[in-house]
Amino acid sequence: MDNKTIRQPIVCVLGHVDHGKTSILDAIRGTAQAKKEAGGITQRIGATQIDVSAIIHGTKNILTSTSLKIPGLLFIDTPGHVAFANMRARGGALADIAILVVDVNEGLMPQTIESINILKKYKTPFVIVANKIDLVPLVTETSNTSFSQFIKKQREEYREELDRRIYDLVNAVYLQGFPSDRFDRVTDFSKTIAIIPASAKLRIGIQDILMMLAGLSQRYLEKEISMVNGEARGTIIEVKIESSVGTTLDTILYQGALKTGDVIAINTKEGPKLTRVKALLVNSTSGEKGLKEKRIVSAAAGVRILISDKYEVIAGSPLIAVTAAPEAAFLEIEKESRTNIDLSTHGITVKAEALGSLEAIAYELSQRNILIRSATIGDITRRDATDVATLNDPMERLIIGFNVTVTDDAREAVLSTDVGILVGNIIYSLMDQAEKWLKDRETQIREARKQEKSMPAKITIMPENIFRATKPVIVGVHIEGGSIKVGDKLIKSDGRYGGSIKSIRDGELSKKFAEAPSEVAVAIDGVTLNRQIFPGETLYVDIPESVVKELRESNADAATMSAMDETIKIKRKENIFWGTRA
Repeated sequence: MDNKTIRQPIVCVLGHVDHGKTSILDAIRGTAQAKKEAGGITQRIGATQIDVSAIIHGTKNILTSTSLKIPGLLFIDTPGHVAFANMRARGGALADIAILVVDVNEGLMPQTIESINILKKYKTPFVIVANKIDLVPLVTETSNTSFSQFIKKQREEYREELDRRIYDLVNAVYLQGFPSDRFDRVTDFSKTIAIIPASAKLRIGIQDILMMLAGLSQRYLEKEISMVNGEARGTIIEVKIESSVGTTLDTILYQGALKTGDVIAINTKEGPKLTRVKALLVNSTSGEKGLKEKRIVSAAAGVRILISDKYEVIAGSPLIAVTAAPEAAFLEIEKESRTNIDLSTHGITVKAEALGSLEAIAYELSQRNILIRSATIGDITRRDATDVATLNDPMERLIIGFNVTVTDDAREAVLSTDVGILVGNIIYSLMDQAEKWLKDRETQIREARKQEKSMPAKITIMPENIFRATKPVIVGVHIEGGSIKVGDKLIKSDGRYGGSIKSIRDGELSKKFAEAPSEVAVAIDGVTLNRQIFPGETLYVDIPESVVKELRESNADAATMSAMDETIKIKRKENIFWGTRA
């Protein structure tokens, strides 16, 4: 492989919150970025270039200088699977290889599994960094060393405990569809995911991570990292509009070279547009602060581009240098900017700040069998709120927003409606909230229906729980199927009147309705015990004929349907066609 014909591989870091994604990046970069940022959470988007000489120096104990031909590694500074999803190139992932960070003491967590799913979706090769090995009991602390040097200094009890945790991780990863093993035990890296034990805090295993990334990229990604002649291409990661400066685009340039003055095609909320590059800014080299301006930037690199127009540019969309008519670039941008989301005629509404985020949210919703009727980029507006409020199905009146804001007029528009709005910046948390909202809404609808209309039910009077014989009868009943509510009329198995339910009590709690299977005390008006109704007798709710059709079209439980079938048989003793016209 000729290092003049290949670019540096682009590396992205994913994993669960608090498992050490930023700390691993810091250890690789040799900085303390995590300590500087608010709450230890990454606040900026950028890219860090690790030159091949730095990699050789960092891995000098385990890798020979002659074995590396790649020019370096480009690390995307913003960790997380949403950032990964937003970094797209020609329909695939922008990242050539990824690091999946897992706390070796906690194993796979919700965001880890989300990350694995998205790596699987984009078919991106990855290594696993089993972080925080310094927190495994009985550790003998050391620092700034390779894993092999670290493990030699550990007592046997520590080695056994670490092995147990690694194999727990191997089993969990296997359940997600990937064979894996500790990196020094892998014989075929094309078939087995490498697990690299590490400690970001003590800088253990960092050189092993660099060695694995460089070696795997060089061996298996020759096609992906080959330099391609042609126009400059990049992916816009973040858009900033500042009144004093203008619009800047944080971009990962993955092909070609970009110069000050070049005309570029970008995607805006009004569609593809042309603009001109006013300035190119890159991260300063080690020891310098801030950004420095360059006249030309070559792939692969992270660059902040100041453009000549104040467009509302869409993050996650392509950037293409244009030297002739822009139509072909516009067509490609439109194609690349289309979301790959299966929409339904029914379902909830999703908003996100970028294309990749939208697809990541949609993917997780599909995994939970939650349908989507609309998925668009941008903040949640009054129009979104009013559109959703007019939907016929109350189960569809939900808007999920990821990394977006809710406008004041949108909040005002939903005040007097039953529209739900859920916003956040952690996908698995939003998924949990959405599932809870849908479950609660389903319960509300079911309860409201039960209070509005009598539903089939089969109850038996419990002989051992007779509290009053008349005015009204108060007895304990076992609800064998369906549900009862206050006001329901009852019939006996021969079709005669069995009274009406005046009240329902469950212990000390007064209820408006009760479901099977349960035992409650009911007050039954209009009858006398041992005259019209008797201990041990089975009674049925006298349902209207219209309920039969409704239940046959729904997914009512078997016990409710059985109670309805028995009620139909009773009603047909007087009218053989009862229930057939429903």
